[in-house]
Amino acid sequence: MIELKDLTKKYGDFEAVNDLNLCVKKGEVFGFIGPNGAGKTTTIKMMGGILEPTKGTVFIAGINMQDAPEKAKSKIGFIPDRPYLYEKLSGMEFLKFTADLYGVSEDAFQATAYEILKDFSLADWGDELIESYSHGMKQRLIMSAALLHDPEVIIVDEPMVGLDPAAIIMVKALFRKLAGKGVTVFMSTHTLKVAQDTCDRIGVINKGRLIAIGTTEELQRAANVSETDLEQVFLNLTNNNERSSDPI
Repeated sequence: MIELKDLTKKYGDFEAVNDLNLCVKKGEVFGFIGPNGAGKTTTIKMMGGILEPTKGTVFIAGINMQDAPEKAKSKIGFIPDRPYLYEKLSGMEFLKFTADLYGVSEDAFQATAYEILKDFSLADWGDELIESYSHGMKQRLIMSAALLHDPEVIIVDEPMVGLDPAAIIMVKALFRKLAGKGVTVFMSTHTLKVAQDTCDRIGVINKGRLIAIGTTEELQRAANVSETDLEQVFLNLTNNNERSSDPI
């Protein structure tokens, strides 16, 4: 469902992402973790068609992002780490604006918009201006908008930023529910507990390179860690990578 081939992004001499190869299958929740500046957001922006790769290819549902960007993007629900919203619109007006961009019919919009807002505990706020929303509410509205066109792939950068504990539980359950319906979820996160609780597999990126990939148990073995705590696994993997990349 998602395939990255030799994906590379350079800024001058700096390689933000270096020869990334990755496949994420239909109905999988995939976690993408790494230190600050490791290349997570750059990768996600290339996957979403926001940044053009220096080299390599992004395939979404078998569609080459560079060859057919509009068709590929129509398969994606994209959720950025910071919500960009038109704050003088109401929540429902923003959903309608988004639905029109994706070509969602009026009948389909009327059938789903209120239910989506309800799922995200925003039904009572649908007619209120977005400028009156809290940060967490804005994040939930962005997620609502990303689901309107029934995407096959959800790409989300730091989904839990600004959410309270109840909303985090709700979003984790939503991702698992979507995966159960065959939707592929690619999630970049600093919240390792969320990745451990939610993801089928996890990839670890450091200095632009994918240094490990697998289930939590597989990553434990790779990191020589007996505990189930993903934080220690993460520290061992990234520290080992830092040492192995140091000049002798």
